[in-house]
Order: sequence, then structure tokens, then C-alpha cells
Amino acid sequence: MNLSNLQPAKGSVHKDGKRVGRGQGSGKGGTATRGHKGAKSRSGYSKKIGFEGGQMPLQRRVPKFGFNNINRKEYVGINLNKLQELVDKGVVKDTVDLDVLVSNRVVKSSDLVKILGGGELKAKLKISVHKFTASAKAAIEAAGGEAVSL
Repeated sequence: MNLSNLQPAKGSVHKDGKRVGRGQGSGKGGTATRGHKGAKSRSGYSKKIGFEGGQMPLQRRVPKFGFNNINRKEYVGINLNKLQELVDKGVVKDTVDLDVLVSNRVVKSSDLVKILGGGELKAKLKISVHKFTASAKAAIEAAGGEAVSL
């Protein structure tokens, strides 16, 4: 270490660049780096999201159609063959509920779950989730299991 490479400790100097708009002598006075006239040079300016300089913005040019029901409930579907896979891996013994599905990352804890009738189920399981399709319920009961709706 010598005088040519002395520098302050890292993080000890908090220099925030050159201050603008503090008079002509600073070199950043006058327009304060904002250029001349126009909306961007004014105080209080903030560009609206999607603003295209006065041109009709994209979200207003594109036609809107359809209907979105704000009360719609989205269910995550799980087929019977997925449950059979869990049984084959040895993860599930006799009961399947939300905690088991969440811990095995099949669904998230906030999801609503519906069992679908895809594939076949050989194991006798007590399954408790939000909903079942008719074919899934029949297949579960045919295998000797039980389908419990929450």
C-alpha cells in the first residue's frame, strides 16, 4: 500500500452524483438536464402506463370481447392415474388429503382440488378433496375406497 492507491473503506462514502438545478455555476443549472419544453421537462410529470405519445395505445386499439366471471372458482384437476403413481412410489398408503398432495407438490396449499376419472385406480384409498367427477367417484368406490368432499 502507498499514497497512490489509498481509498476510503468500502461503503463509507455515500456520494449521490452531481446535484442538478442548483444554479448555472454548477454546470447543471438552467434546464437541469431536462432539455427544453415538453411534458418531460415539467415538474410533476409521470408517464402513464402504456402511453404512446398521444397515439391510441395498444390496450385501447385491441377489441375486447367475452365475459370474465369474478366469482369463478378454478379447480386443479388430478387424474386417478396420478394417485395410482403416488401409491406405487410408496408415498401414499391408504388416505389422500390436501396435506399429502401439498407435501408431494402435486398442488399448492391455496388450490381447490378436483379428482378426475382419467386412468385407473387399483388401490383402496380414502380420498378427501373439494370435488370429484362422477366417473372418478365411481372408480374410487369400485376399488373399495371412499370419496369425501370437503
